Amino acid sequence: MDRQQEFVLRTVEERDVRFIRLWFADVLGMLKSVAIAPAELESAFDEGIGFDGSAIEGLTRVYEADMIARPDPTTFSLLPWRGDTQGTARMFCDILTPDGEPSLADSRNVLKRAMDRASEKGFTFYTHPEVEFYLFEQPLNPNKLVPIDHGGYFDHVARPAGHDFRRQVITMLESMGISVEFSHHEAGPGQNEIDLRYADALNTADNLMTFRTVVKEVALEQGVFASFMPKPMSEHPGSGMHTHFSLFEGDRNAFYEPGAQYELSKIGRQFIAGLLHHAAEITAVTNQYVNSYKRLWGGAEAPSYVCWGHNNRSALVRVPMYKPGKSNSSRIEYRAIDTAANPYLAYALTLAAGLKGIEEGYELPDATEDDVWNLTDAERRAMGIRPLPQDLDEALNIMEASELVAETLGEHVFEYFLKNKRAEWDEYRNQVTPFEVKRLLQVL
Repeated sequence: MDRQQEFVLRTVEERDVRFIRLWFADVLGMLKSVAIAPAELESAFDEGIGFDGSAIEGLTRVYEADMIARPDPTTFSLLPWRGDTQGTARMFCDILTPDGEPSLADSRNVLKRAMDRASEKGFTFYTHPEVEFYLFEQPLNPNKLVPIDHGGYFDHVARPAGHDFRRQVITMLESMGISVEFSHHEAGPGQNEIDLRYADALNTADNLMTFRTVVKEVALEQGVFASFMPKPMSEHPGSGMHTHFSLFEGDRNAFYEPGAQYELSKIGRQFIAGLLHHAAEITAVTNQYVNSYKRLWGGAEAPSYVCWGHNNRSALVRVPMYKPGKSNSSRIEYRAIDTAANPYLAYALTLAAGLKGIEEGYELPDATEDDVWNLTDAERRAMGIRPLPQDLDEALNIMEASELVAETLGEHVFEYFLKNKRAEWDEYRNQVTPFEVKRLLQVL
């Protein structure tokens, strides 16, 4: 037994932990959980916990249903909302087949494989997400959503609910070892943003799964409702998860080059070129719901076109303001991902796209400093600026033809994801919406 496992067992005993929740994500990024007693923990580390994988979205087929969840002791944390006595802890799990091999359907394993590929090239992939979400009054009425306030961007709202909410969320996150960098009111009424500190992509993805759970728990406690839906209200901004990326070679930021334009190295430029080249192919995963495209094509700083720029918030990829001479500040920001994405798959694909740009030596096109939304279609075509997919159907068709996505996700996840999302699109397009009834019923 390694030291980390011994630490977990000792902490469980010393802190009187009565339940240990084993967490993992399905293919769509929904959190799954099973609780075990402390007496089962040592066995779980050695052998894992068996469960019926066929009951989990996309995990396995019925005739090969047996799967094993093995907890990762490095992810051990107490759940602060469960109290200080007779408490509950959690660990993320790796999903294995009965013979102990990593499951090809495990989202976490997909990201691990992508990071292993980066590691073989000497890189560690770091990520820093800016997570947006809405808070609504309870009881929730889907036909008439009532935000908890009417604030706007960076507003210091007179009503204390939003401030207290963010404070409580941050306190819980930090008690679990998850560092927060910023928090503020966002542009929409009742919309908030909390930014997590830089971490390697696997830790970030685990942290995001925890983040969404903490936000939901605090909302329940405060009598409000939290939603990570990409575009809950047509008249207000959607919720994105702009993520800052960087590659490190040991302690050196591979995106940094003193004296270069924006102090961005050749590797950084090739990484951006890879993201741009493959952006349309990965959009079905970074924006996996029919509602995601209401955000992408709804304005309010959501990216709709494939281009990059320095401090250009209409671009898909932004090179933020840098601090001259500070190598660790060189980074890029990918603005398409929304808060409902499976973070393991989204980060695996953005990493794969960037690495492909480095491997193939992709040339980075000229930066775009214009407001891309205000250009005409002819102007965008003349500048070589392509649109992102305009709906989930288009995104799935492009993804289906992508070798990069198929290779990164693996055959099982790739095929299941396409099947699940095509079913969502078919159900969506068969709906007769209130818009159609209101506009057409009486005039036709």
